[in-house]
Amino acid sequence: MTESELYKELGALTKEKDRWKESIPHVSSLLTHDSVKIQAKALWLLGEMGRIYPQSVQDAVPAIASFLDCPEPLLRERAVNALGRIGRGSYQVIEPYWTDLFRSAADEEPKVRLAFIWASENIATNTPDIYEKHMPVFEKLLHDVNEKTKASARRSGEVTGNDRV
Repeated sequence: MTESELYKELGALTKEKDRWKESIPHVSSLLTHDSVKIQAKALWLLGEMGRIYPQSVQDAVPAIASFLDCPEPLLRERAVNALGRIGRGSYQVIEPYWTDLFRSAADEEPKVRLAFIWASENIATNTPDIYEKHMPVFEKLLHDVNEKTKASARRSGEVTGNDRV
């Protein structure tokens, strides 16, 4: 199957939520694909699947977390987002990698820093108390050079339940 065909297949699967749970092993296997485009789509889709079926993606979480250190910014961004969505579904599934997410707050790529905020907001939706002692990270992002990151950092205090930000 060509990259284009595989990407279209994943796009179709995105809309077929009734097939998600059974498709998790296949999508997880694509994390090792040669194409950054396919890996990025697989990370995104696993995040979406994990929001609904966190226990079913649990075995893929270590592979997803390994992308936090990837030299490709798009893959770091997608990994952060995926962990956030999965963490929204079940914090316990991503807990071993939760502190690793905080490295993303200082990533050189603005989209990764922004993804960190969004991931934190996802996780904090159901588990806000874990952020109580981490507000200085978000306070620092209030002064980010990227305007979107600054704006999201301002809103993050509302979601994480802390009015210091």
